[in-house]
Amino acid sequence: MASSELAIQLAYVVAAAMFIYGLKLLGSADSARRGNMLSAIAMLLAIVSALLDQGIVEYQWILLGFVIGGATGGLVARQVKMTAIPEMVALFNGFGGLASLLVGTAALSTNPSTFTLVSIVLSILIGGLTFTGSLIAYGKLSETLSSGAVIFRGQQIVNSLLVLGIFASATMFCLEPGNIQWLFLVVTLSLLFGVMAVIPIGGADMPVVISLLNSYSGLAACAAGFAINNNILIVAGSLVGASGIILTQIMCKAMNRSLRNVLFSGFGSASDSSSEIEGEIKPISVEDGYYVLEAASNVAIIPGYGMAVAQAQHVVKELSELLEKNGAEVNFGIHPVAGRMPGHMNVLLAEADVPYDQLLEMDDINPRMETVDVAIVIGANDVVNPAARDMESSPIYGMPIINVDQARTVFVLKRSMASGFAGIENPLFYKENTRMLFGDAKESIARLVREFS
Repeated sequence: MASSELAIQLAYVVAAAMFIYGLKLLGSADSARRGNMLSAIAMLLAIVSALLDQGIVEYQWILLGFVIGGATGGLVARQVKMTAIPEMVALFNGFGGLASLLVGTAALSTNPSTFTLVSIVLSILIGGLTFTGSLIAYGKLSETLSSGAVIFRGQQIVNSLLVLGIFASATMFCLEPGNIQWLFLVVTLSLLFGVMAVIPIGGADMPVVISLLNSYSGLAACAAGFAINNNILIVAGSLVGASGIILTQIMCKAMNRSLRNVLFSGFGSASDSSSEIEGEIKPISVEDGYYVLEAASNVAIIPGYGMAVAQAQHVVKELSELLEKNGAEVNFGIHPVAGRMPGHMNVLLAEADVPYDQLLEMDDINPRMETVDVAIVIGANDVVNPAARDMESSPIYGMPIINVDQARTVFVLKRSMASGFAGIENPLFYKENTRMLFGDAKESIARLVREFS
């Protein structure tokens, strides 16, 4: 083996090790930034090594693409609102799938073997459905499309015919690679299947969809790696694919639902009836809320997507510090599917420099909830809905929740009595120990801060 080839292979190994270690660092909020930077450097090393490995010496267009892509990505990442992070992640997944589709298509010029043809078809198929599926997810998350499930009669039959069509056209292309029409059919059907696969999934299941599409983008990259015989692309794609599947299973477990149920149940296509809910709403003023909090010795804050919409994480951090100075113990209860993507609340609170040891997962905060004097629910709805525990008629029955209703007093911050993203009524609002603090969450918390100050 020539010294240059040995150096390239060693660079691949180093990049793969950096990917693995970077992924490990992403498991903690304290080290996530370092993990992200390490993985980015590993990707740069992998790209340079791949270019040298392929003997590409004309870099003008590649450097131009690098500058344009890097500048665009940096600009978008800096300007994107925290509420739009889930949509941005969906787009990233989609563009990853599109890249794999293009790489697979380009690999056809290499006079591929049968195994390579199969890899090419897989990269095109998975990449295509990831691209269009991610665009639909983006539309649902940004609410440019309806966030509810789209269900129609015969939908499963249509999807089954699409799968059969993809399988048949892919088989024919592998048998007749010179007939490019079969490839066009694979691309078209895969793009259509991506749309059909995501439209029946309701808005409440978007965290699962995001992690699943992330896994698909990794699997597409892995298949593209086999298509062009690039080991580092295989390794990177496998890591993304495996981690995405694991995260998807964690999300499903958090909702006590199977992946099949998430993908095919059409959850969110209809809202439940609130006829079983009894009681009355009891509003509270900021001034009265202050007196309750001032006397509290144990406070739990439960954030949800409403906190992201209001951009309230910084004033929430300020309120928690004032409560601690007043002698209260303050913790944050984080449900695995709070927000609209995995880890959404962790990202928001980390941005506000909330200490990581104050962020308690659902299983850690629930045993403490009966000792909590005040639980403050900020924009969360479905993840604290006791109907999931008590009402068999509820669509979310059986889903594990944060048991805020067991606290001595519950403050719910909401703009109005509108139901959450899943469109499900919440009996918590009508309980005796619940007080509703209506208005913009950021302004309400800021007024509480001023009362303490």
